[in-house]
Amino acid sequence: MIKYLKLSFLLVFFSATLTAQQSSVYTHELTEFNRALELYKNKQYQSAQILFDNVKSSTDNMEVASDCAYYIANCAIRLNQMGADVLVESFVTDYPTSTKTNQAYIEVAHYYFDEGNYPKALEWFDKADSNNMSLADREKYNFQKGYAHFTAKNTKEATKYFNQVVNSKTFGSQAKYYLGYMSYETDDYKSANEYFEQVSDQDKYKEKMGYFQADMNFKLGNFQNAIDLGLEQMPKSKGEEKSELSKIIGESYFNLKQYDKALPYLLDYKGKKGKWTNTDFYQFGYTYYQQKDYENAISQFNKIIGGNDAVAQNAYYHLAESYLKTDKKQQALNAFKTASEMEFDLKIQEDAYLNYAKLSYEIGNPYKSVPEVMNDYMAKYPNTPYKSEINTLLISSYITSKNYKEALVLLEKSKSPENKLAYQKVTFYRGLELYTDGDYKGAYALFKKSIAENKEAKFTARATFWKAETEYNLDQFEDAKLSFKQFLNSAEASNTPEFKNANYNLAYSYFKLKEYENAIQYFDTFTKSSKEDRVRLTDAYLRLGDCNFMAAKYWPAMDAYNKAIDLKSVDADYAAFQKGISYGFVSKPDRKIEDLEKFSKSFPNSKYADDALYELGNTYVNQNQNEKGISAYDKLINSYKTSSYVAKAILKQGLIYYNSNKVDLALTKFKKVVAEYPNSPESVEAVSSARLIYLDKGQVDQYADWVKTLSFIEVSDADLDNDTYDSAEKQYLQNNNKQAISGFTSYVSKFPNGLHALKANFYLAQLYFADNLEANSVKHYEFVVSKSRNEFTEQALARLCQVHLKTKSFDSAIPVLKRLETEAEFPQNITYAQSNLMKSYYEKQDFTSAVVYADKVLKNDKVDDRIKSDAQIIVARSAIKTNDEAKAKEAYAKLQKIAKGELAAEALYYDAYFKNKEGKYESSNVVVQKIAKDYSGYKYFGAKSLIIMAKNFYGLKDSFQATYILESVIENFQEYKDVIEEAQNELDFIKGEEAKRNSSITN
Repeated sequence: MIKYLKLSFLLVFFSATLTAQQSSVYTHELTEFNRALELYKNKQYQSAQILFDNVKSSTDNMEVASDCAYYIANCAIRLNQMGADVLVESFVTDYPTSTKTNQAYIEVAHYYFDEGNYPKALEWFDKADSNNMSLADREKYNFQKGYAHFTAKNTKEATKYFNQVVNSKTFGSQAKYYLGYMSYETDDYKSANEYFEQVSDQDKYKEKMGYFQADMNFKLGNFQNAIDLGLEQMPKSKGEEKSELSKIIGESYFNLKQYDKALPYLLDYKGKKGKWTNTDFYQFGYTYYQQKDYENAISQFNKIIGGNDAVAQNAYYHLAESYLKTDKKQQALNAFKTASEMEFDLKIQEDAYLNYAKLSYEIGNPYKSVPEVMNDYMAKYPNTPYKSEINTLLISSYITSKNYKEALVLLEKSKSPENKLAYQKVTFYRGLELYTDGDYKGAYALFKKSIAENKEAKFTARATFWKAETEYNLDQFEDAKLSFKQFLNSAEASNTPEFKNANYNLAYSYFKLKEYENAIQYFDTFTKSSKEDRVRLTDAYLRLGDCNFMAAKYWPAMDAYNKAIDLKSVDADYAAFQKGISYGFVSKPDRKIEDLEKFSKSFPNSKYADDALYELGNTYVNQNQNEKGISAYDKLINSYKTSSYVAKAILKQGLIYYNSNKVDLALTKFKKVVAEYPNSPESVEAVSSARLIYLDKGQVDQYADWVKTLSFIEVSDADLDNDTYDSAEKQYLQNNNKQAISGFTSYVSKFPNGLHALKANFYLAQLYFADNLEANSVKHYEFVVSKSRNEFTEQALARLCQVHLKTKSFDSAIPVLKRLETEAEFPQNITYAQSNLMKSYYEKQDFTSAVVYADKVLKNDKVDDRIKSDAQIIVARSAIKTNDEAKAKEAYAKLQKIAKGELAAEALYYDAYFKNKEGKYESSNVVVQKIAKDYSGYKYFGAKSLIIMAKNFYGLKDSFQATYILESVIENFQEYKDVIEEAQNELDFIKGEEAKRNSSITN
């Protein structure tokens, strides 16, 4: 008993002692734990975490350790420490039986929710179990999880959780608000209204719902309600919401057709992020349009770029009408075209197409020929009530469009009876275009077609005249003569603009045919009827003089030359010279001498000055005034060293000395001719004359020694030389060309330096040239021009130039052209040389030299407008190539005054180009419109000018016109790659700029 009690006492004592020790430790841990918990509650997470960590590491109590791990993880979450989520997961793994497991997930989720990190909150909400939560905790859980899904735009999940708290006192109102908002966002306005109505008595929601309800009423078509709600909400709004309310109110008034009330609100709308849509610009424009403020309507409509819907079609149609109201027909054309290409409203489409067709007829169309537009309209709307009107315009458009090339293609496809007159006119006008461009064969064919149609006598007559002109230019002078006579015999001839020059042109045909008596008749008729055209009048008097001269009617010839002189033209020197030599044929040598002496003083720089001196010398000699004759020859020899008369003059001096028995002086002159002009006819005659002197002096051996030094004299073969040449020449004179070629070829092969080598090579070259074997002619022309100046030099140089230019061998052509320029006696050859030097240097991109020669051509008063146009274009293009735009502008301006055809189109293009660069956008557009209307056949410059027009419109803040035109260029002118590239670059730039304010634009 006692023993038992003792043991019990010991056990109790031991137990009490142990319990006291454990209680002391636990009490200490609990104190530290509570301190940590207090710090946690006071959001001192860093300090709390340290204490919890100390307690956890020192305790053996599983429950305490579990709680510490829970709070350590929570502190890590709140401190945003790396690996915090791992600590939470470790807590759950290490203490699976802890009652705080679910709470841990919830706490972390709530923390992230409060921090606004909703994706993280959702991640932890999904780990939690809401089944064992209190009602309050479950409501908070459902609301926050619903809101997190709401922020993630997961409407389905958000709706599920919000619906679980719609009746909650704490979260019900918020849930209904967000449910209403989601219904609003998904256009379920009925549900949205129901939810919003349930919270409309709460001020914090009422202020927000005012905008939504206004917008919902607008979208439901309750425009007046939308206006009322919007106006009520407006004072409470600011910033973006105020801008959006302005749009709702403005559009509502717009839909109620109260445009005056709509406008201020529409204008107060600031767009979304500073950008508007095509629909916005349509509403702005249409509001102005309804108030007849067309300029402002245009400024809004034309911001609609790339639209392709019913709104855009309507906008472009009303934009076109606004342009018409402000007399901007080119702009209206483009807008009607755009509206006509859309099928959203078929009535608008048809009406737009009709207006597009009519405007094309009125002002021209830069993209398609006007007849093509008319035909396309008729094909699309065959039963249009405007059929008769459009047919009338169609027939007329073949002429008025001036795009004769394309009109001709269309008419060739449809030769209906009502189109026959149009066909006659179009073939005529297209023929004129080809004639102007130098395509005489093409023009000839079209003039024949025009004549064959014969629907209107006046055009038949005109076509006959121009057929004659082409025949003349094709060297078909006999045909030209007959055609000109047919023209003059036609009843309508006198009613045509061509009539005034017909006698002049017919006279020239006779002149070319050497029918001088007939030429005299028509030149005389022309001079009596034409007094205003001084250039042709002067020329007619000159040719009248020439014809009388050739017909040995010297007094009438002199009378004509006197009249030409009286007109003081640039050809007065020629008239004076011809008049002077004419006196020699009427036995008036003294008067001839007087006139030629006077000529030398009056025209020392004339191309006929050497001719005059040579004739003067001859006349003095014929009058036995040898000293004066020799003096005149000396003046010629010394003053005009390159003249073809120099060799003749020296030879003449030798013959004078020989006939005067001054044989030594004569021999000196003959040897001079031979030495300086070998192989020339004069040198051959000089050798013959020298031979006589040597024979007279008995110096045959000396003659023989001298002759052996001359390469062109082969004494032993002289007879064979003459016979061979004579045989070939006989065939040549009988026009037996093949036999002549064979004969001359044989001669130059056997006698390369024979007595007649010069003539043989020249005639052989001429034969090859006439037979279109230009390449074969080159070496023979080169032989002629390699010799000293002779009677064939100038013609050989001219022909050689033609051959090289035809093959574009500019390196070979240039030195020959330069020789022709300096050595030619005929003014037309000098002009030919200078104009082709100008072109050759340009082709070689030697722009400086090209301009030098262009300036020479332009200073020549005798050249016609076509050659002047060529010169001006060389100056202008060279200036463009060298970036001298000031000179280019001046040259193109001058070109405009004289150019025709494609050159005129090019000059106008640059006129528009320079006006654009100067900011004269409207003036520039006027020029582009002229190109479109009057030069539509020249599509390259038409396309390039449209790019200028697009730039002009963008400068005038008309973005629609700019982009429409550029897109049309890209669509319609694919054959011009450089134009397409330029248009695309400009379009990309404009769209990039416009996209900064128009959200509807996509590149």
